[in-house]
Amino acid sequence: MSLDHPRIVLLYQSLLGIYGDHGNAVVCQKRLQWRGLDAELLMIEPGEPVPTDADLYLLGGGEDTAQITAVRQLKADGGLFTALDRGAVLFAVCAGYQICGSSFTIGAHDEIIEGLGLLDVQTRRGPQRAVGEVLHHWTKPDGTESLVTGFENHGGWTTLGTDATALADVEIGWGNGDRTTEGAIQGNVIGTYPHGPILARNPELADFLLERSLGTTLEPLDKPEIEQLRERRIRSARAGKP
Repeated sequence: MSLDHPRIVLLYQSLLGIYGDHGNAVVCQKRLQWRGLDAELLMIEPGEPVPTDADLYLLGGGEDTAQITAVRQLKADGGLFTALDRGAVLFAVCAGYQICGSSFTIGAHDEIIEGLGLLDVQTRRGPQRAVGEVLHHWTKPDGTESLVTGFENHGGWTTLGTDATALADVEIGWGNGDRTTEGAIQGNVIGTYPHGPILARNPELADFLLERSLGTTLEPLDKPEIEQLRERRIRSARAGKP
């Protein structure tokens, strides 16, 4: 992990990239560049070796078949596991979040597929699809709270085991399916459902991932236009709350 040349890896964009979640990787790179850091963004596709020396890895959303392929490829490659063992951070969204668990289901017959086993969670088909704008309350490491906005579109409902902790509490939306908790965090693996991309909407969450992966505290960024847009999204989400 180096502040001289931070490395960010976007995994399997061709499989897990249908909701624009690649924007999360771009946001992370840009927020480091704004601070004068020479951040490198690598896009790794199936069949290419996953680098083991990067700081932050990202997975996005995708469909059933893509989830199976991604799990098989990542297990066969092994590089992501090696990177996490040496202290790297993984941020996974929606389908990427689901495959990080111990198991998830796919298809009309709800076939159970073994996941990567990086999070103590299980995902099963829910009684209805969760779709719409969300607003969550995330407690930051310093104990203060930050609102998280985004939109969810998932049919799986996720149950947390004893080793995983919910990432946030739900104000608006389904979250993990219980309308109470959203996402999961376990060690350096963080999973969440919202798209947006979520890190473009929530700069504090982006900086949390960067600081955790780099092992340092970053200087604040003064970007009032981002905060103004955030405030409008929060007001809009609450105005449309059922």
